Amino acid sequence: MSTYMANAQTAQPQWLVIDAADQVVGRLAVVIANLLRGKHKPTFTPHADTGDFVIVVNADKVKFTGNKWETKSYQTYSHYAGGQKIIPAKEMLRKKPEEILRLAVKRMVPRGPMGYKQIKKLKLFAGPQHDHQAQQPVEFKLEAI
Repeated sequence: MSTYMANAQTAQPQWLVIDAADQVVGRLAVVIANLLRGKHKPTFTPHADTGDFVIVVNADKVKFTGNKWETKSYQTYSHYAGGQKIIPAKEMLRKKPEEILRLAVKRMVPRGPMGYKQIKKLKLFAGPQHDHQAQQPVEFKLEAI
């Protein structure tokens, strides 16, 4: 008997919708990263992309635990002199609310060519509407995160 190994041709990705309203960022990011990688499927293969497409709506209604809205900050650096930007979490929520969740998930997906492909399967929307109705997404229920 041989071991079954999935590959990109045999993988059958689904489209899943997650409502991020009143969810904690880190706990939600773990669930999303596992769905993108395909770790929830019995056909999970570490060297193949067997994950699903994930649509996240209401990304502007996520929450942090503790005092992170005041203390957490996001840093970018352009590699030019004086090119460092530090943005507080409250300002990031006001300007680019999807970016909070995207950065949390991006840091949980492995780096490399396969991880870069997997993070592209994440579709984030600040409001309750999304434009992927043609893919017939299925709602993914979160169990008490």
